[in-house]
Amino acid sequence: MKLRVPMDSAARALGADEVVDALVAEAGRRGQQIEVIRTGSRGMVWLEPLVEVEIDGIRHGYGPAGPEDAAAILDGTSVKALGPVADLDWMRRQTRLTFARVGVIDPLSLAEYEAHGGLAGLRRALAMTGQQIVDEVKLSGLRGRGGAGFPTGIKWQTVHDAAGPQKYIVCNADEGDSGTFADRMLMEGDPFTLIEGMAIAGLGVGAARGYVYLRSEYPDAIAVMRGAVLTAREAGLLGRDVLGSGRAFDMEIRVGAGAYVCGEETSLLNSLEGKRGVVRAKPPLPALEGFLGRPTVVNNVISLATVPVIFEKGAQHYADFGLGRSRGTVTLQIAGNVARGGLFETAFGISLGEVVNDLGGGTASGRPVKAVQVGGPLGAYLPVSRFDAALGYEELDASGGLLGHAGLVVFDDTADMLAMARFAMEFCAVESCGKCTPCRIGAVRGVETLDRIAAGDPAALPLLTDLCETMKDGSLCALGGFTPFPVMSAVTHFPDEFARLKEAAE
Repeated sequence: MKLRVPMDSAARALGADEVVDALVAEAGRRGQQIEVIRTGSRGMVWLEPLVEVEIDGIRHGYGPAGPEDAAAILDGTSVKALGPVADLDWMRRQTRLTFARVGVIDPLSLAEYEAHGGLAGLRRALAMTGQQIVDEVKLSGLRGRGGAGFPTGIKWQTVHDAAGPQKYIVCNADEGDSGTFADRMLMEGDPFTLIEGMAIAGLGVGAARGYVYLRSEYPDAIAVMRGAVLTAREAGLLGRDVLGSGRAFDMEIRVGAGAYVCGEETSLLNSLEGKRGVVRAKPPLPALEGFLGRPTVVNNVISLATVPVIFEKGAQHYADFGLGRSRGTVTLQIAGNVARGGLFETAFGISLGEVVNDLGGGTASGRPVKAVQVGGPLGAYLPVSRFDAALGYEELDASGGLLGHAGLVVFDDTADMLAMARFAMEFCAVESCGKCTPCRIGAVRGVETLDRIAAGDPAALPLLTDLCETMKDGSLCALGGFTPFPVMSAVTHFPDEFARLKEAAE
């Protein structure tokens, strides 16, 4: 009997290792032969730990499983039977391109990776010139999935055209936004696709060296990525002669200490160089003077991990998904007070309401949804009245939101929006690198102003508006520049709460 159980961090936190121990022990007592394969997660976190049993080539799910369910799962009589995993509504409704193999294969089996389409994109890229590779990425419409949404092909073109004795590919895996976990899931569940994407990027721009900057809070991802790099190097996927092509690309994993500001690309580069993680002034752009002063591509995990499927299936195939200037798929991370949290990959264009109410099933508490924060701790709080907004970069921006890394955190009607606004401002004050005056000082003044509002000072509310405008206009980096999103969205989208505070003060 062949069983698959995730070794994903979320699944392990929910008891996946204990379930595996119980299954092995029960099989041993019976003298039954079983093979347990550890995979990534399918993304249905509310069903973790999810055990998949292969029957006639079809994987049947059981979950959320506990150690006490081991005997019934092996007998096929468990009340937690879900049926064929591929037929579950959550799986059928997705367009899985970047995450096609996550939860399906053994993450560290290069043979399984190839059997499921891996390396086809790299082999195609090896037959192309650097400019042809860059042109393919441009045609796909791929944009930075880390939050900025900048066209990936344009960034690659800049590095391709830049002069320099050495160029670099740097993967930003410093996933620090609350409610985001797509990077971690990808690295833990399908690390070779990130390696393949970085290799294609290196071939495209003329870079022979790459680095993954990974936060120390992701020990499982670090271990899987390091193991995958060693396997890839031994198999000739990395090194001086990539797949026998005579072209070179190698990479290594670097671990950061976990400063939020190092998610900003120039702070990340400083940290990667062994310096303090503070933002750099632009210009010069990292594409021209990045790591060690050399031309550098800095892309997010999901951006680079999507590149192989573009080359495997063709740029136009990828570009056919999405809406407007948001092409391809978006990896939605649904979290917070929600009934069905997890990762859902679909084409851009789905509405916010469909994600929260249909896919997410509303709140876990059963109370009405009050707000959703999209785009991490510096994203806007959107009310139910904005739930018709389409999830695309420009479309969500027009609705007063920020797509960012596509993390969604759901709140029910008990949420205190003043407290939420204060959390965002305090988060900025704590995490600021101190480089920019509006961020360093403005965030502290912002917390003080919000405390004045809470204490009943009627003069504090207009000060908050002015302060947010100052921070937005003056900051060099994302922390100060985006803090007005959560603070002012709390004030403008939930005016009744702040009006009551003002009336009480007066």
